[in-house]
Amino acid sequence: MFKLSAHNTTVKREIQAGFITFITMAYILVVNPTILADAGIPQAQAFSATIIATLVGTLLMGLYANLPIAVAPGMGLNAYFTYTLVIGEKIPYQTALSVVFVSGIIFLLLSLSPIRTKLIEIIPLTLKLAITGGIGLFIASLGLKMSGILVADEATLITIGSLSSPEAIITLIGLMTAAILTVKRVPGGLLYAMILAGALAFITGELKFSNTLTAWPTLPEGLLVTNPFTAIQDVFQYGLFSGVLSFVLVTMFDTTGTMVAVGEQAGLIEKDGSLKNSDRALLSDSTAMVVGSMFGTSPTTAYVESASGVAAGGRTGLTSVTVGLLFALAAIFGPVVQAISGVPSITAPALILVGALMLQNIKQIAWEDFSEAFTAFLIIIIMPLSGSIATGIAFGFIVYPIMKAVQKQRVHALIYLFAILFFIQLFFL
Repeated sequence: MFKLSAHNTTVKREIQAGFITFITMAYILVVNPTILADAGIPQAQAFSATIIATLVGTLLMGLYANLPIAVAPGMGLNAYFTYTLVIGEKIPYQTALSVVFVSGIIFLLLSLSPIRTKLIEIIPLTLKLAITGGIGLFIASLGLKMSGILVADEATLITIGSLSSPEAIITLIGLMTAAILTVKRVPGGLLYAMILAGALAFITGELKFSNTLTAWPTLPEGLLVTNPFTAIQDVFQYGLFSGVLSFVLVTMFDTTGTMVAVGEQAGLIEKDGSLKNSDRALLSDSTAMVVGSMFGTSPTTAYVESASGVAAGGRTGLTSVTVGLLFALAAIFGPVVQAISGVPSITAPALILVGALMLQNIKQIAWEDFSEAFTAFLIIIIMPLSGSIATGIAFGFIVYPIMKAVQKQRVHALIYLFAILFFIQLFFL
């Protein structure tokens, strides 16, 4: 089924690779429910939805696309969901989930058509890289604020908090541990750092467990999106078109970029530069996005942490199936995850470190070209300072074609269309 011999691998190697991938991305079980809880989604609901979305996307990626790539709710996308859509737009989380659902349906339809390739091609590389970098700074700033390292200030808006507080000390120890382990290329370094932070939080009394450490996962709110027409109506009623557009675009090129990068590392790139079974891979991710929204989580994406499993020898879908089964097994530890999620100093190091990793790719931006540099700068600086990922994306799509028009360089007509839509959304809606 997985064509192991054709990929020069074995069952043992694939299972080991799956275990390593799981270890490197297991932090999402804690971090995602923590962020979604700020949107009002019950912790138990968010935890179960995270498991379900990951299980659906990763098993499809393994059984249908036969690729060693894991799928889970995306970092940055969950922050956009909570802090831009729900808190920023002042809408119920159920309405925000309708936005995710509609975006997932559009992404699914695009995955079935050749349009997806065109969309990925026309979006300038600078916008893709700057958006990723801006989201990285955004979620890193969240981690710094959650831990009390950065606090509000009337004069300067933001200033350094008390670095001698237990929360700040535990966060800094966890962050430096994660950074050192990452430099040393230790698989699962981020998870180990969170375990250390958890142990320190337990010693200081910040982390407290209930009498029950295991329990069957529950969905206290049930299905949160049940009617496609109601979801579409929510988008139109609240004018959340920029949210849909942002989710579709970011998910599209984030997923594609990750899959190509991991696929290249695994030797799964065709002669024309495309990824084997890329259509099935995108369909797997978009299906997980739709299903996840129904149960209560933000959009899914292909996880770059899959590269750790590939580095360990993973070459087929058996690696992904292993990851999915391990996430299913982790579902019974909901009480432990909920207890950990309630301690910011445990999850903050993950947000800060992931933010740093997301910022690395901006080195590919053509900084010597000021039209590219200025656009990237606006996106990257506006996201964390305005507290809105959507606003950063909007400024980028508006400014980029203007800069290129001044240089008399051609830009695809759709970029101008996106610029007009974002302009209307930003200044008139």
